[in-house]
Amino acid sequence: MLALFANVIALTLYTAAAFFFSRKFARQESITRAGLRRSAALALVFHGLGVFSLSFGANGFLLSVTVAGSFIFWVINTIVLISSFKKELHNLFLLLFPLSALVIASSIFFNSPETQSSLSYSLAPHVVLSILAYSLMTIASLQALLLAYQNHALKHKNLSNMRLLPPLQTMESLLFELLWVGEILLSFAIISGFWFLEDMFAQHLVHKTVFALTAWFIYALLLWGRFKMGWRGNKAIRWALAGFICLMLAYFGSRLVLEVILHRV
Repeated sequence: MLALFANVIALTLYTAAAFFFSRKFARQESITRAGLRRSAALALVFHGLGVFSLSFGANGFLLSVTVAGSFIFWVINTIVLISSFKKELHNLFLLLFPLSALVIASSIFFNSPETQSSLSYSLAPHVVLSILAYSLMTIASLQALLLAYQNHALKHKNLSNMRLLPPLQTMESLLFELLWVGEILLSFAIISGFWFLEDMFAQHLVHKTVFALTAWFIYALLLWGRFKMGWRGNKAIRWALAGFICLMLAYFGSRLVLEVILHRV
């Protein structure tokens, strides 16, 4: 009951914030960093109560694909909120508010005991590293989308909303900072998987391993290209999003099909 109540409140807060700030952005009105932070902090309190009530059982993590998604977005929002005190990341809440509302709604309407899987707490280091790596790469992908929006607006001389976002060079620097940290965490997550799991290439894990390693190589190539050849702009954005697609398939691909689509058929 606590989980449902907290999730409904969080859903309401995220939806209201998404509607309010998107209207201000569309009208080219000033959006303060403090306003975004306060909205995010309040929603995160209830979001955390809701998702933690659903995620922790007596014997292990209880994670369906929808609850895992909600947990990851709680981590993402928390990272962005804390980081926004030193980095120009607060504008990501314009994308995170509606996405967070969507994943919470999914955890309310599409979560059931039949779709839950239990993971032993002995796997906590691997689970935590995986969630942190995925969260950082999600933030980087959202940053890449904002960067793509800026590039498109500048190319077509549509500068009306540009003053609401940091300069292009700052946005691009932040993207690669996020990618570097995310790649390091992803490396540790993959290593911990080989350490804590008996066989990373077992039938039920092989697709996760292959897609995670593919994502790692894509990000590594992008970072090498940035360091050696100065890759930037649309090329960097495409590589960042390609890596994220592989990572998303690794984390959610088969579970989405098995738990949500086939379960409803």
